[in-house]
Amino acid sequence: MSQSFSARVEAAGHLIDSGLMSRMLACVLENGGNYTILRFDVGHRAEDVSEAELEVRHDSVESLQKVLDNLSALGARVQGREDARVAPAPKDGVAPAGFYSTTNQRTQVRWNGRWTPVEKQRMDAVLVIEGERISCKKIRDLVAGETVVCGHLGVRIEPEYQARTSGDFKFMDNEVSSERAVRVRIAQVARWAREARAAQKSIVVVAGPVVVHTGGAEHLEALLRGGWIDHLLSGNALAVHDCERALYGTSLGVSLETGVPVAEGHMHHMRAINAIRAAGSIAAAVEQGILKSGVMHACIQAKVPFVLAGSIRDDGPLPDTEMDLIKAQEAYAKALENAGLVLILSSMLHGIGVGNMLPAWVRTVCVDIHSAVVTKLNDRGSSQASGIVTDVGLFLDVLRRELCG
Repeated sequence: MSQSFSARVEAAGHLIDSGLMSRMLACVLENGGNYTILRFDVGHRAEDVSEAELEVRHDSVESLQKVLDNLSALGARVQGREDARVAPAPKDGVAPAGFYSTTNQRTQVRWNGRWTPVEKQRMDAVLVIEGERISCKKIRDLVAGETVVCGHLGVRIEPEYQARTSGDFKFMDNEVSSERAVRVRIAQVARWAREARAAQKSIVVVAGPVVVHTGGAEHLEALLRGGWIDHLLSGNALAVHDCERALYGTSLGVSLETGVPVAEGHMHHMRAINAIRAAGSIAAAVEQGILKSGVMHACIQAKVPFVLAGSIRDDGPLPDTEMDLIKAQEAYAKALENAGLVLILSSMLHGIGVGNMLPAWVRTVCVDIHSAVVTKLNDRGSSQASGIVTDVGLFLDVLRRELCG
């Protein structure tokens, strides 16, 4: 190919132990480019970082830019001592051409001759400069005229890295196996919860209705009442099935005590929805003595804020369910602002959504009986997510014992 367009990029960090160097080189080749390693200084001790400098070539500016985009997500940065390039947002909710799209990794932008850390880090956002502050902002929230960072010049990220010698949760390598010692992993999650508490960080649970189906609701209730959960994020279904359990002792019409479908049980979830709607809200149903137990009852009594994000498939929905998608996303993001530990419990849809909102340094644990669900969060860019392949009811039972006795 004609290699008439090139750029020099540099990277620093644990490039060998983390596998980043090989991934960077593969990235160039897989996108049809070529490279020359100009410099590669390898660290000698575990705490040492390595440094690399590459020349990347491609046959068109557009193709080269695509390679640089992918390298940027791996922590490489275009060489230069220039400030970031910027352009104004052309109108509300629209970014200028060539805008920089963020990752969830720690990011800095060179502006006014110095490197400035980016605030509100998250993936799939743009970088907006306001005075001396630079922050991530969703495209939809842009205001015409705001200063938006464009291209990769003057932008650098610092990928999160956990040393292989670290004893802190060995399955952080994204290798997921249901045969490993699940209880040992859950004990580590409990230690993380205590660390989050000590650091005055919040613990956020993202839960799907499987929590109720597997008998995990009573253990989640105990964690809520024990003060181990600061926010509950979910959809309409968890709350509906939880209320059905509290009112009728069933989940989707199946007795949670016997595991056998009951007569007219298929109507129970609709009757539960109707009962809550008649009361006016979940809180009102608790106050009126209609709802006397369950996860949602525990949230109300323990004053744990919850967000129920609606979808097109929802029955009812419950009056507490936010059917405005934008408002639901904003409420989720608000709940995650001070998160130190996020537990995603058998909820692929909401789990991936939350993963997209989190910076890479927030400890995230995904629990599901299906390994594909656990690994999908990593595939979508949430590299910090740890996976436990197990029954979510068992996970909650053991975690409750670890934290509540």
